[in-house]
Amino acid sequence: VYSSLLLKRRKYIHEKIGRAIETLYPERLEEFYEMLAYHYTEAGCHEQAVAYWQQAGQRARQRSANMEALDHLTKGLEGLKPLPDTPVRTQLELDFLIALGLAYRLTRGYTAPEAARIYTRARKVCQQVGDTPKLAQVLFGLSIYHLGRADYRTARELGEQLLAEARRQRDAGLMLEAHRVLGSTLYYTGEFSAANAHLEQGIALYDHQQHRSHTELFGFDPGVVCHAIAALALSALGYPDQAQQRIQTALTLAQATSHPHSLGAALNWATELHQHCGEPRVVQEHAERSLAFSSEHGFPHWVAWATQNRGWALAIQGRSKEGIAQLHQGRDMLQDLGLEIAMTGILGNLAEAYGHAGQPEAGLQAVAEALKLVEQTGERKYEASLYRTKGELLLGLTADHRTEAESCFHQALAGARRQQAKLFELRAATSLSRLWQKQGKIQEARELLAEIYGWFTEGFDTKYLKEAKALLEELV
Repeated sequence: VYSSLLLKRRKYIHEKIGRAIETLYPERLEEFYEMLAYHYTEAGCHEQAVAYWQQAGQRARQRSANMEALDHLTKGLEGLKPLPDTPVRTQLELDFLIALGLAYRLTRGYTAPEAARIYTRARKVCQQVGDTPKLAQVLFGLSIYHLGRADYRTARELGEQLLAEARRQRDAGLMLEAHRVLGSTLYYTGEFSAANAHLEQGIALYDHQQHRSHTELFGFDPGVVCHAIAALALSALGYPDQAQQRIQTALTLAQATSHPHSLGAALNWATELHQHCGEPRVVQEHAERSLAFSSEHGFPHWVAWATQNRGWALAIQGRSKEGIAQLHQGRDMLQDLGLEIAMTGILGNLAEAYGHAGQPEAGLQAVAEALKLVEQTGERKYEASLYRTKGELLLGLTADHRTEAESCFHQALAGARRQQAKLFELRAATSLSRLWQKQGKIQEARELLAEIYGWFTEGFDTKYLKEAKALLEELV
């Protein structure tokens, strides 16, 4: 019967239904946003339809129903096309673009090409609008995209623009987000002290109640991110106990926000921290929890990270074949999503796994690929670890490569010292001292290892400090 009606009659019926719902349920309209948007769309009442699609998208996003939000917001943006080109329409387009960019990031990963296209368009619309506070959200979205692509130079430039905009607006919340972006970017370029300084500024600005809305505006609770990345930076800088305190705070905040994406992120970074500490069993436990949680909530990027983290843990614990397969699987998943961030670290994990499997040649190929990426992207967070791993793999070859391995350990030491990365310096010194011990250079080995071990003031119950202490006791 419906299909036999004339188009004009159909539109009339849809409009009547929409108005009836508004009349009958004025106190419960939020339950009918999607239905109202549909009926007004079919009625050709574009202004009403757009308004309800926007509200339906916001409501879905508040429930972390991100795919649903994506659908509603896409329809709303499409519904703008018949409207006249006015300042109000332009502002509405900007609002939809910003919301859509976030929805794409949450459902298809940080580097979804749709997100890049939408944020680029949003920046142009900002120029049309003129002086708008919404520019900050656009700069943030673009910076996260470039961070995910391992385009650290652009991500940093956008982060600095965001900080300048936040200061211009005198908005502490935006300053917090800018410090978060800059801290994250500097962490991956291996500038750990500078990264931690930005993250600590973010933590100082953060107020859990005041910044609850940031989960909707930016996709994360900023306190969770600042504490978690600060934990990783502190670990690299040689403060393992402080790092544990920071990651526990991040997890507690993530639980308190009841925001799934923030908790998924915190679980992933907690897993990475335990990997820093050389705890494969704990890494496996965290990775499996992260995998289950992220699969349930539809976060493909966190699923991919958890997969490769679990692969590393399995390989280090002796399940080499399964672990290496999962490392490859996780890497492939990330690349399918367009993510290049931390790829040098994943290749380093793969190299280490091959070493444990007795396949040093394959491990050296992975290291070579990683070091090439280091130079291409400037991702130097893992550089010292890669040279140390290369040295260990060279020692695993049948031919004598001790001279080349020693050179790699020296490169790892030099890199770690440039970065003030005391954890990585300790591990490189331990590897070099162990080699010197075998060569009879006992005094040189002890002096090298004693100096860096003596620097530490905490974390003496962690694996790598225990190993260094045990080796020092042998070097007599």
